[in-house]
Amino acid sequence: MALGHRLELRQGQGLVITPQLQQAIKLLQLSNLELDAFVEAELERNPLLQREDGPVEAERASEAPEGATENLGLDSVSDSAASGQMDATPDDVSPGERATGDGPDSENGAEQAGGAIDWSRTGGGGNFESDDNYESALTRPPTLTEHLTGQLSVAGLSPAQNVVARVLIDAVDETGYLRADLDEVAERLGCELAFVEGVLGALQGFEPAGVLARDVRECLALQLNDVNRYDPCMAALLDNLDLLAKRDMNGLRKICGVDDEDLREMIAEIRALTPRPGAAFHSDPPQTLVPDVHVRETPGGLWHVELNTDTLPKVLVDQRYHARVSKGARSDQEKSFVSDCFATANWLVKSLDQRAKTILKVSSEIVRQQDGFLAYGVEHLRPLNLKTVADAIGMHESTVSRVTSNKYMATPRGVFELKYFFTSAIQATEGGEAHSAASVRHKIKGLVEAERSEADVHSDDAIVEILKGAGVDIARRTVAKYREALRIPSSVERRRLIKETA
Repeated sequence: MALGHRLELRQGQGLVITPQLQQAIKLLQLSNLELDAFVEAELERNPLLQREDGPVEAERASEAPEGATENLGLDSVSDSAASGQMDATPDDVSPGERATGDGPDSENGAEQAGGAIDWSRTGGGGNFESDDNYESALTRPPTLTEHLTGQLSVAGLSPAQNVVARVLIDAVDETGYLRADLDEVAERLGCELAFVEGVLGALQGFEPAGVLARDVRECLALQLNDVNRYDPCMAALLDNLDLLAKRDMNGLRKICGVDDEDLREMIAEIRALTPRPGAAFHSDPPQTLVPDVHVRETPGGLWHVELNTDTLPKVLVDQRYHARVSKGARSDQEKSFVSDCFATANWLVKSLDQRAKTILKVSSEIVRQQDGFLAYGVEHLRPLNLKTVADAIGMHESTVSRVTSNKYMATPRGVFELKYFFTSAIQATEGGEAHSAASVRHKIKGLVEAERSEADVHSDDAIVEILKGAGVDIARRTVAKYREALRIPSSVERRRLIKETA
């Protein structure tokens, strides 16, 4: 068969996602911290973008995102935010579109415009922006490394020992354990292993007790030594922590050579120790969880849903600067660069506004579906999936999934991730309304917490019967799975715990 060349013209349909639409989809799944970092990078890259607190002309005055709040009844939802979806087409944006932001001018405008500057509020050149910041810098709690280094300076070690000690301190993790092999340290520093072990012994006398241990047993032994309670019986108990985890009291009594009362006292002393001596020190300050949506009940019995504007980056397109640089552009390359920056800036502003509207729409529908939880608690949490919300607001399930990732809602019952409200359904007996898995887990936890004596302890089969009596059709293996997820011991172990503490 002869081979040859031939031209063919074919017509077909295909789905192409433009870079702009990819960016809009990416923005949906970012948390507020990740979004702020992304916007900061765009502000540095694109000269036509600026923060809202810069100089804003009247023609660029911001407008609050349409549908920034929602008032929801228990059975209905306002459709004031019904406009706008992320299922957009690439033609939705035009390079010539004007961009809008939101918010009034601020005191930083004078600086960016080249006018007078209020130097009383400056502080970008150092750490002394205000007296409060200066005081907080001085009163910041030390890290574990700083705490150990401070003790090292008064330990009276020789210069050679100090070198080894600093290497060992640098190898301590945030929990206080030594994560370095002593043989490798000795080889790297060119000294004897016994010398390194001697320095480690001196460091293990530092506070907090148990620091620089290499395993849990050594950590607990150091803490017992610190209170002069490390004797042969206690050493035997530490050598058999696996039996303690299994609660094999008979085996521990034989190994330790003590009676029941002494063994209970020894176990109580072990429980009073901390397996993570460095946990009280933090290398980084904890991040505060900032909700993306606020929900509150109004006097009329409606649920008011609004976006947390503090988490929304406020950026604008500098129209005046764009007009100036457009006039000054000479070459085609310069004109193309200005045009691309302007189109990108416009699309980013539009994407941020669309992201806010989409979060509000999804959150409003979640509140409408889970009004029982907000009003009465977790036992009234309804089964909910992505498809139900997506169909109700006219979006795709993948869009809802992205919106609910890393987003949090502040409610009268606490702050919850949006994904918390999506739970699987467990069928009800006699064809009643299905129950959510979260509410069933809450019921199981309540049954276990109500156990006060050995006779009150419920087996998994007994819990199944109790739940069926409450209208929940559930299998025993499902109860066991939920119990293990809640870290609840089996009925045998719970009876043993109640007997020991009685």
